[in-house]
Order: sequence, then C-alpha cells, then structure tokens
Amino acid sequence: MDGGRLSVGGFTLVEVLVALFVAALGIAGACALQTLALRSQQEAARLADGVRLLSTLAERMRANPPAMALPDGGNPYAQFDVDAGSGAPDAAASCFADGDCDAVQLAEFDLAEVAQALVERFPGGRLCVCRDAGAATAWACAAGPGAPLVAKLGWRESSDRRGDGGAPRLLLALPGGAP
Repeated sequence: MDGGRLSVGGFTLVEVLVALFVAALGIAGACALQTLALRSQQEAARLADGVRLLSTLAERMRANPPAMALPDGGNPYAQFDVDAGSGAPDAAASCFADGDCDAVQLAEFDLAEVAQALVERFPGGRLCVCRDAGAATAWACAAGPGAPLVAKLGWRESSDRRGDGGAPRLLLALPGGAP
C-alpha cells in the first residue's frame, strides 16, 4: 500500500473501448473484402459463361460453311441480333442428325439455340453478330470493306452503376463469311 491506496493492475475502460473499436474495424474490413471477393467471383463466372456461349456460336458457324459462304444479306449468322429482354425466341425447325435441313435452316436452328441459351444465362443480355471495323465498346456496327465478322455479347449486372446500358463486354472475331 502506498499512502493508503491500493495498486490494482488491469486495463482502463478507455483502453478496452479502443481495443474493441480496432477489432470492429478489422471485422468490418474483412466483411467488405469477402463481399468484394464474392462479387468478383460472380463476374468471372459470368465472363467465362459468355466466352463459352460465343465459342459455341463460333463453332456452329464454322461447322456450316455453306451458310458462311453466303453474302451477308443471305447469311442468317451475319444478321443475328437478339436481346434477352424480349424473351425467348421462336423455336426453329429441328435440325438434329435425323433432320433434313439445308444450310440456312441449320443456321436458323443454331441461332435459335444460342438465343435460348442467352435468355437463360444472361437475363439482361444482348448478342449481336455483324461486320465491324469500329470500336468494340459500342453496339453499332461499322461495316466496311474488309471488316471482320464479329460477335458482341453484353449484359447488365444488378450491381451495374456504369450507365452504359449493358455495352458489349465480350467481342469475338469470327471465322470466314463472305463480305
């Protein structure tokens, strides 16, 4: 005892409050990082799904050389523009292995299946195939002499705040096609 006072060890109330505040900041930061990681994972999965959809379309186009040899005005692939917001497209005639389809009917069947996949996987999405030598960030197609045939895929996420109306996020140059 020092002059009648007891000396007791421990923490003051202010020290405890500061420690709790620091711990709360750490927990809040970890929660924010977890939310960001989940959002990034969802965006990466959506991008991978989009690449698969565009690759499927490119393979179907490559597998139908007679349709790709048609001029753009008669090539169903070169006129494809579908918005998932307008709902599922009309079903095309079945062109599976036992179906008797010409090149244009096969192209229409392929496009109907791709459009159905777009509606199912990208509810706010749009897919457009056109000749474009312009910027990949716009839906408008700047067709010109020698312009490549490209597929553009875009969608809106529920968290989008960009205000670009679902501008194309993926662009794939497609093989062949008569100019």
